[in-house]
Amino acid sequence: MSVTTWVQEGDVDSEEPREEDPLVGLARQLLKEIGENPDRDGLRDTPTRFARWWREFINYEPGSVGTLFESVDTKQLVIVSDIQVWSLCEHHLLPFNCSVTIAYRPTDRLLGLSKFARIAHRHAHKLQVQERLVSEIAEDIAQLSGAEDVAVIARGEHLCMTMRGIKAAAQMTSTAYRGAFGEDAALRAEMFNLLRP
Repeated sequence: MSVTTWVQEGDVDSEEPREEDPLVGLARQLLKEIGENPDRDGLRDTPTRFARWWREFINYEPGSVGTLFESVDTKQLVIVSDIQVWSLCEHHLLPFNCSVTIAYRPTDRLLGLSKFARIAHRHAHKLQVQERLVSEIAEDIAQLSGAEDVAVIARGEHLCMTMRGIKAAAQMTSTAYRGAFGEDAALRAEMFNLLRP
């Protein structure tokens, strides 16, 4: 694993990694391989920006998800919807964005509202596939809250399909159901009814 040294320099968005960061060299090589000159005016600082973006995205820290509150109603259905996250397709290294909805029936512990977004971002900021993303979010919600009944739905557009291959925009929906959400059609119907505008 390399160590990045940070310096304050020039007009390249405040902090930037020095050339020692291997990602800078990789970006320069990539520009050369696609027929560009990494030393021309518009691209001179691009390898440094590229390296900084990758480090920032992969090392993103969404904050603590450990605070829990005592539940007051164990029959209640809690839904947090339209959490917007960006991730990177592990097959093509291209971005995909998702709108994530999380539902759960708390038992004795409630998650604070911001924790849902923090958990979603924690699993999005890495090389990922949407199917695994919803599964990992569901597992975290269940583990942290102690709830058995958890549902996660993600609807996303993948630039690996929009920008390459078929070059067609499309929305992909994936779900992860735990506990009663996987067994009880009435509970799923209640959730979907609540999500209707």
